[in-house]
Amino acid sequence: MEFTNPKDAQEAGIVIVHQELNMMNHLTVAQNIFIGREAMSGKLINDKKMNEEAEKLFQKLNIKIDPSEKMGNLTVGKQQMCEIAKAISHDAKVIVFDEPSAALTEAEIEELFKIIRDLRDKQLGIVYISHRMDEIKVITDRVTVMRDGGYVGTLITKESTKDDIINMMVGRVIYEDPKTQSNVPKDAPVVLKVEHLNAGKMVRDVSFELHKGEILGFSGLMGAGRTETARALFGADPMDSGDIYVNGQKVTIKSPMDAVKYGIGYLSEDRKRYGIVVQKSVAENSTMVDLDNYVSGIFINKRKKMKLLYSM
Repeated sequence: MEFTNPKDAQEAGIVIVHQELNMMNHLTVAQNIFIGREAMSGKLINDKKMNEEAEKLFQKLNIKIDPSEKMGNLTVGKQQMCEIAKAISHDAKVIVFDEPSAALTEAEIEELFKIIRDLRDKQLGIVYISHRMDEIKVITDRVTVMRDGGYVGTLITKESTKDDIINMMVGRVIYEDPKTQSNVPKDAPVVLKVEHLNAGKMVRDVSFELHKGEILGFSGLMGAGRTETARALFGADPMDSGDIYVNGQKVTIKSPMDAVKYGIGYLSEDRKRYGIVVQKSVAENSTMVDLDNYVSGIFINKRKKMKLLYSM
């Protein structure tokens, strides 16, 4: 077969679930699923029928999502499930998952895997693209390795080890001893201290310390308040109460600009929606947080901006 565009592939039963979700946040879940092929009543869109059809898809996938909910109100995990439902609605025979777990929690990934296994059991072919070794070992039957844009080889998953796959990926044997102790000195100074942080319904009495040179992880199930804690700390969401100390100094953070002023950065789980401005260039996005340093009078000094980027 020969495909000249994605529509040709869809009509042949090949669909893709993109790593960067391709949804319209101002539309409902059902409207997103059936975009371009809406149910019509005369000249009007029949939202009721689309909601019913979307509900049937969700029941088939064992997903609980309100078809009439605005897409922008859903978590990244649920948006991913909607993408899968959209793929199924095309009567797919082959589904390509392009790093679908990149922005998902462990609980969301497990839910995703249940859906993928169910689709496989229904005789759909699944291509699962990932660089996460643990996922590949859990979800695949066979593994095809690519390196530098070329085919290296194919392994039967249950007959191969993680080291076998890694060796094919990099072209050599890699030895890495497991970490047994922290590299952070016990007397390392505290660079960030949070006491009794409260924000909205999800963040209740959170306290922690972060030492210089340390990596502090937050874990929990979906809805546990990890993201909300980070957003409140960064000033993206308002704090109800609590104290924040940076290098021993008590600070007030009411906005992301305040957080940046105190040397705090934030990388969002939803990079496309909260992490970048897609209409702007790489240079504009990279220097947006520190724009004052690139302003000459009322103009932005583009030469200075580009000089910084090339020096990185």
